[in-house]
Amino acid sequence: MNVSIVNTLLEVKDLQVFFKGIKTITALSGISFSIAESETLSLVGETGCGKSVAAHAIMRLLPSEARVKGIVKFRGKNLLELSEKEMVEIRGKEIGIIFQNPSLALNPVYSIGHQLAEPLCVHKKEKKEKALFMAAGALKNMGFANTAEYIRYYPSWCSGGMNQRFLIAASTILGPALLIADEPGKGLDRKRVSELETELKKLKFKNKTALLLISHDLSFVQRLADRVAVMYAGEIVEMADSSSIFEEPLHPYSKGLLNSLPEKGFIPIPGFSPSLSNLPSGCRFYPRCSLRKRHCIENHPDLKKINGRAVRCFLYP
Repeated sequence: MNVSIVNTLLEVKDLQVFFKGIKTITALSGISFSIAESETLSLVGETGCGKSVAAHAIMRLLPSEARVKGIVKFRGKNLLELSEKEMVEIRGKEIGIIFQNPSLALNPVYSIGHQLAEPLCVHKKEKKEKALFMAAGALKNMGFANTAEYIRYYPSWCSGGMNQRFLIAASTILGPALLIADEPGKGLDRKRVSELETELKKLKFKNKTALLLISHDLSFVQRLADRVAVMYAGEIVEMADSSSIFEEPLHPYSKGLLNSLPEKGFIPIPGFSPSLSNLPSGCRFYPRCSLRKRHCIENHPDLKKINGRAVRCFLYP
């Protein structure tokens, strides 16, 4: 998908996140990307590479010890400059988020029906009865048959998979222009993942909802994403349209991720990701790369554009 300036919904420029403590940890080292209306961009990479940190930085939900730099423009407004009151108006209504841990994201003292109806009452001024009716409809869309029963349930009564579907319903009930989905399929069986995929596609084409998809499930990403950004150790190492990434990856790390899939032989990448508190001075992937040269150890590569895609590797001058 070609992203033009006219229909760009979210634009992230040089986003940096630091966690202050005994030692400063650089969680994000200046990532940049954009998302157009109804487009799906997926962030992929190993645990700890900064995918979820990026999502929380965009939503201004990082803990107090975090320091954020850069620009995060949503519909022309820099979210990093808005007051908390202004952000409250945007969260849920214009930008929804599906958190990775539904058991922590859902409030244990309120029923599922209350938690789905409340955003409708607050943001759309719906009366409680109509809001609960709409909440039941949202649950039906997520595959729940007896919705009149489930809206009275509490999160502690339900399995992790059920709570994940409740959270997805709550995150999409207002029809946000952008949905951030942080591991939305976590804890769901194959059938529910298929239903989730259908629901996300419906949101995209019916409501023109854009999606920032964060997932370890590369098969899920391949089916949903228009573009993919591969992250490693707090930075983007490759970005291209989905078919290019899956059919012809350029970066050695991207190739390693795909080779670790069962259908590719389940060949793991040797070694481990570097600690974010002690990053290599050169290319961050060089300790695990079989193609490394001396130049890679001594110098840090820039993210360079090549034929409509971008890659951070000295193999591509």
